[in-house]
Amino acid sequence: MSNFNTNSTKVDFQQLSERRREALAKIDNAEFGWFHIRACLVAGVGFFTDAYDLFAINLVTPMLGIIYFSDGTLPPDLDLGIKVAASIGTFIGQIGFGYLADRLGRKRMYGVELMIIIVATLGQALSGNGYVLSLPAALIIWRVLVGIGIGGDYPLSAVITSEFATTNRRGAMMSAVFAMQGFGYLTTGVVAIILLAAFKDSIIANPQNLDYVWRILIGFGCIPALVAVYFRLTIPETPRYVLDIENNVNKAERDVANVLKESHNHLQSEEDEKAAHNPSTVKGSFSDFCIYFSRWENFKILFGTSMAWFALDVAFYGIGLNNSFILSSIKFSSIKGDNFSSCWNAAIGQIIIVLLGSVPGYWVTVFTIERLGRIKIQLIGFTMSCILFCVLGFAYNQIRNYSTALFVFLFAATQFFQNFGPNATTFVIPGEVFPTRYRSTCHGIAAGSGKLGAIIAQVGFSQLKDRGGPNNFIPQLLQIFALFMFVGLVVTFFIPETKGKTLEELSNENENGKSNPSQHRNNALSEEEEK
Repeated sequence: MSNFNTNSTKVDFQQLSERRREALAKIDNAEFGWFHIRACLVAGVGFFTDAYDLFAINLVTPMLGIIYFSDGTLPPDLDLGIKVAASIGTFIGQIGFGYLADRLGRKRMYGVELMIIIVATLGQALSGNGYVLSLPAALIIWRVLVGIGIGGDYPLSAVITSEFATTNRRGAMMSAVFAMQGFGYLTTGVVAIILLAAFKDSIIANPQNLDYVWRILIGFGCIPALVAVYFRLTIPETPRYVLDIENNVNKAERDVANVLKESHNHLQSEEDEKAAHNPSTVKGSFSDFCIYFSRWENFKILFGTSMAWFALDVAFYGIGLNNSFILSSIKFSSIKGDNFSSCWNAAIGQIIIVLLGSVPGYWVTVFTIERLGRIKIQLIGFTMSCILFCVLGFAYNQIRNYSTALFVFLFAATQFFQNFGPNATTFVIPGEVFPTRYRSTCHGIAAGSGKLGAIIAQVGFSQLKDRGGPNNFIPQLLQIFALFMFVGLVVTFFIPETKGKTLEELSNENENGKSNPSQHRNNALSEEEEK
């Protein structure tokens, strides 16, 4: 009787494993359709909002200095606090939401982060000076909260897009979602120009009227988030989460059939629902996490993706949130000059840089990532960024004195090769290379490492840029950014190429979701039960 039960159980396991493979194969090999487009749009609107909220502050801080401080400049400590607050919140959100998405489910958490962004964005726009809490302090608190929401968007959008995508379009879909950041970044400049033009006469008459501009500029970030929140709350759970974490083959098959508009023929009874749970599937736990990453071939990937993102964000946010200072230093805009012209030129400069560098870089990645592969693009991006930062850093004064246009072009080129390069691939790869039960957690760890780089860059830029005189240390900072680009280039060799491989092939486990140590442990338990 015991032998019969054991053999019957083994047959059930084989059937469940076969059904699991069939469900995953349908997702991996599906025709690209409306559902995939919808998934990209729903996730992409979030990243549009993220970039808008993060980089709008680059144009807002000079306005705050003009409005609220007698010398027309925001004190360095307040400028740093306001800019770095969102990065601190983003770090918290990436780690926290990354873990919760693996623990509670992608669907349950998706949309929550967007609601946090909406509330915190409105809070920023409506902040005011008070007896207990000053305006800068209120902005810092609200920006920490908006950062938490933005941070949650990284692992959730990456993993949901990855787990719904087809194998041969997964990289393009994920990078298209991330590319919406470029449009968000661009829109900050466009909205600022429109607002400045609308309030031009009143600003020239009284610079205090810039208060209207920065509040509307910040508050506009709520609109795209409000559009997307309903669709995020109604998106289905990913089949891989249902299979590998909820461990429910029947539900996964129904979800796949619904997504692909196919009929589902398996039984729907409660008894069949119970029978569809495969006990050989490994559950996520702290001990299993340690076992999995105790193997060098797994740990080196987590280290490589995290360190590459860290190195990138030191430079990316070091320059991205300080464009106004860099443009001012080459006399393109002047923070201490005419108030209206200063804000206008800063917005125009941001638009030029984004149009020349960021937006093209993102979309070149989208259209080439499935042909060139992730690693080749990341290597190209780090190499070219390193070279360009060296040129700008070591020949800073010569280029600035020779031609402002040449400096802006080279500066934009660095952003092109960051976006046609590691800024996109460091987002894509961590959403592919880890097993389902740790995919979101590990993406959050890698992204959080990037935000640590952003925080260090912001603090370092603020403390060092005026060393030896106003904006005098910027050339040396650009040289430091070049060094970090070289570090990112080196650690890229720790990361495997993911092009054309299924998520299960990349997880470095067998088909039942077991790494080798876990396999030995479960085999031993099975042998004991058979005895």
